[in-house]
Amino acid sequence: MRSLDPLTAPVTPAEALRRVGFLLERSRAHSRRVEAFRGAAATIRALDPGELDQRLAAGTVTDLAGIGSSTAGVIEQAAAGGLPDYLARLQDEAEPLTEGGEKLAEAIIGDCHTHSTWSDGGSPIEEMVLTAVELGQEWMVLTDHSPRLRIANGLTAARLAEQITLVRAIDDSLGNRFHLLAGIEVDILDDGALDQSDEMLARLDFVTASVHSKLRAPKAAMTARMLGAVTNPRVNVLGHCTGRLVEGGRGTRPQSEFDAEAVFTACAEHDVAVEINSRPERRDPPDELITLALELGCLFAIDSDAHAPGQLEMKVYGAERAARLGVPADRIITTWPVDELRAWATT
Repeated sequence: MRSLDPLTAPVTPAEALRRVGFLLERSRAHSRRVEAFRGAAATIRALDPGELDQRLAAGTVTDLAGIGSSTAGVIEQAAAGGLPDYLARLQDEAEPLTEGGEKLAEAIIGDCHTHSTWSDGGSPIEEMVLTAVELGQEWMVLTDHSPRLRIANGLTAARLAEQITLVRAIDDSLGNRFHLLAGIEVDILDDGALDQSDEMLARLDFVTASVHSKLRAPKAAMTARMLGAVTNPRVNVLGHCTGRLVEGGRGTRPQSEFDAEAVFTACAEHDVAVEINSRPERRDPPDELITLALELGCLFAIDSDAHAPGQLEMKVYGAERAARLGVPADRIITTWPVDELRAWATT
């Protein structure tokens, strides 16, 4: 995985707006600012041929829905053949997200945990794929939420079936340039069951399972719940296992209590990878649990848990932690070629 090279003039207005949105997401700017530029890019792309030139000549670009002074400035400067000042400033200010783990970050070619507008993500599947390609990834699993997570617009069986068809079509259109896998972030229910039918899970390429509710349950109950999930043959990755939040707009949240040795031993025995969730607000699991999972023989998945394209690069945070803690690259499934991943996921 690599960082994006800075854009240089000339750039199209849509390209400039799209890159501004990416850089704002990458810097963890407020979502409204990001949405303004991504929305403006979508508006521009939807115009009839020649309409943008006509509006630029007439000075009516801001009459378009969702186009304000900032987005109009980017459009006008790009259309005139220059590099928009706002984009140039963001590119100049962009720095590496972290120091350390660079070699491991370069080895990461996949992602087992991503979201789109089908659930609570901020961009369409196609935009997530395009950005992953630009970052040098070779494959990505789309893992939108399951039905009971209604706050995240979780997918019913019918919507998931529809999404699987779309994912297959997108993957087919990409040939060997990139591979998009059909997956899910399935909720682990109170009794350890999964929030989707076996029939639907069997149609997927990959399953990441996570706890999202009752995170303060007693230790014994949480342990039994997680063991129920990781011993299920459909599960490939245990997502953000403690559920903690260490910073960010949602505030902080302590980690769940569970018998980590029992859960990670089961992960190792059942070939379930432990996710190293790279989101800065999660950093989950904490260092001591990564070390324990490593000692117990677990595989790992360094994932972005990206809900927007600009968050896909955040896997470098997970790479830094894994490298610092001595996790070898061959124990990290997101460094594996897609054929090796598929073979592992189906055994």
